[in-house]
Amino acid sequence: MIVNEKIALDLGLKKSEYKEICNLLNRVPNITELALFSAMWNEHCSYKSSKIHLKKLPTNGDKVIQGPGENAGVIDIGDNDAIVFKIESHNHPSFIEPYQGAATGVGGIMRDVFTMGARPIANLNSIHFGSTQHKKTKNLLRGVVHGIGGYGNCMGIPTIAGQTCFDDSYNGNILVNAMTLGLVNKNKIFYSKAAGLNKPVIYVGSKTGRDGIHGASMASAKFDDKIEEKKPTVQVGDPFTEKLLLEACLELMKDDSIISIQDMGAAGLTSSSIEMASKGNLGMELNLNKVPCRELNMTPYEIMLSESQERMLIILESGKEDKAKKIFDKWNLDFAVIGKTTNTNKIEIYFYNNKVVDIPIKFLSDKAPEYDRKWKKTKLPAKNKFGKEIYKNLKIIDVLKKILASPNICSKEWIWQQYDHTVMGDTIQKPGGDAGVVRVHGTNKAIAASIDSSADYCFAHPMTGGKQIVCESWRNMISVGAKPIAITNCLNFGNPEKEKNMGEFVECVQGIGEACKYLDYPIVSGNVSFYNETKDKGIKPTPSIGGVGLIKDYKKMISMGLSIVDNLVLIIGKTEGHIDQSIFAREILNQKKGPPPEINLFNEKNNGLTVLKLIDEGFVKSAHDISTGGLMVAISKMCINGNKGINIKKPDSLINYFEYFFGEDQGRYLIEIEKKDFKKVKSILEKNSVYFNEIGIIIEKNIILKNELDVTIDELSKKNKTWLIDFMSK
Repeated sequence: MIVNEKIALDLGLKKSEYKEICNLLNRVPNITELALFSAMWNEHCSYKSSKIHLKKLPTNGDKVIQGPGENAGVIDIGDNDAIVFKIESHNHPSFIEPYQGAATGVGGIMRDVFTMGARPIANLNSIHFGSTQHKKTKNLLRGVVHGIGGYGNCMGIPTIAGQTCFDDSYNGNILVNAMTLGLVNKNKIFYSKAAGLNKPVIYVGSKTGRDGIHGASMASAKFDDKIEEKKPTVQVGDPFTEKLLLEACLELMKDDSIISIQDMGAAGLTSSSIEMASKGNLGMELNLNKVPCRELNMTPYEIMLSESQERMLIILESGKEDKAKKIFDKWNLDFAVIGKTTNTNKIEIYFYNNKVVDIPIKFLSDKAPEYDRKWKKTKLPAKNKFGKEIYKNLKIIDVLKKILASPNICSKEWIWQQYDHTVMGDTIQKPGGDAGVVRVHGTNKAIAASIDSSADYCFAHPMTGGKQIVCESWRNMISVGAKPIAITNCLNFGNPEKEKNMGEFVECVQGIGEACKYLDYPIVSGNVSFYNETKDKGIKPTPSIGGVGLIKDYKKMISMGLSIVDNLVLIIGKTEGHIDQSIFAREILNQKKGPPPEINLFNEKNNGLTVLKLIDEGFVKSAHDISTGGLMVAISKMCINGNKGINIKKPDSLINYFEYFFGEDQGRYLIEIEKKDFKKVKSILEKNSVYFNEIGIIIEKNIILKNELDVTIDELSKKNKTWLIDFMSK
């Protein structure tokens, strides 16, 4: 095939990029070489539009062992234990083929984790779908959920937490973000940096097929009416093979055989080989005739770009080949020596004794474009002026029932019941709470993890929205009694070539960075997903934040369910009654304009650390952060989870009742304490200058607000739990 500009454009390269490739090589590349450039220079692999901004994020901390730049981030949790974790997107594949797209997203993120020597201990996910009225939403939701469950359940890894949202901005482009945590001895972490000359390059796992070719490029492309034609770019997963691969890799990792290891994810053999060589400042020579293929007559182009799943690339110490092969033979996996490291600083690829690729490594990695794209700043919207008349015909009970049954507030039990969240026997906080929690097996420690996004806030004002998501993650850790340690992020945005979209990205990243720095909550890994749009209609800016925290003694873990009648419930943090961008404004007032609630980072940190102190000293019996839906939704969920009621005190505030109970002011918590501890708790709160109020007393079965509300927990629970079940059964 004669390579020209048109072919380059078809592969997702820009005219200027193709010209630069020709200039670098001082010749026209052949089709295989051009394919390597198209893979390594796309957004998904090179971060060419985001790199300049990501560099500004805080990535260091006293618990950080490995930050961004590896397969996953690593944090120290003491006693030589470390947690490896990361979040990745699989948005485009999941929209095209929901089951396989979601399944291979889960499989891919688990490989990122066990590539580093960690055994996966928990999965999470953040999934976003279009309007519940859209014709595709129900089938997409069903396919994605079955794909996530099908892969994770077969692997025997619990899915402990998640998030599901609906919004019409995702009608043409759903989001599927998968997160995995793994446990590793901090002295047995494996990295992807190649080292040593003439070291054998080993291919292990499944055979290479034609599935997933151009998967990485497709992940950086816009959708149009021909979306169905892209199905061949979606990878096909086999969780049973991945389980074998996991065990084989961990067995090989028990000694000093492995120099470096990398999973074949986006761009397959291309990215894994080039990234390993680039990090080690080495060259690599590959013989594609030795690559195990499951289809006949595969070309070098197809072999290098295939994204067939369940594959790894390993650089071994010389002389360890036979020992390693025996392990992979035992697990019934392919094992092949396909090349060696060299001192040429080139990627050199042979096929039937012909050299089909001869490119300096740095041209594919260091010379990848880096764009400082133009961007447009988002102005803070003016506050809405809600007159008293808009509340005149509203009743709190009616509002509460409607919000509890709304798509973005209702219970997602229908979803998480399809995931195995108890396998491995260490899950101590199931899905549905502020964060999932798993014990560190054989110790008193536990790891908390949550995943959050807030597209409405980010769309209204990206800077504030970016801060809010980090703070929400922080509060979720605090609410279960965990010290927040670090986060991973998946940044889902539209077309970065549009100034508005790029501005949303830049300002969200700025907000995330500011909050992380202030809270000492560093970012250790992540992913950027651009071009989430169809027919030029992009998604709302949707950064997902995966938070991880440590509970030193799992017996001190806190759940959200109210526990004991006659205990007091306190609200921590001040209530101003911010209605703009709230669920109340959207669902009840049909108002989508206005600014998100303000973020006070001092209060977030101070309130959170003080609540954590109260938990650590044993005063808190249950807790829940106040977020989407406001105070009344938060207290209702605590009641539903604990099957207890509450007699709510009339607020002393002059704020309108609806604004007080449904406003989404930030930095707030609800905590349950015993009456006898009130003076001690009050003293600690006052000493730390934390604003608080007594909100009510726990009773049996009903939520009561004098002259305004008297409803059974059973009635609210039914409203909250049945909407999604009914939706999916129709």
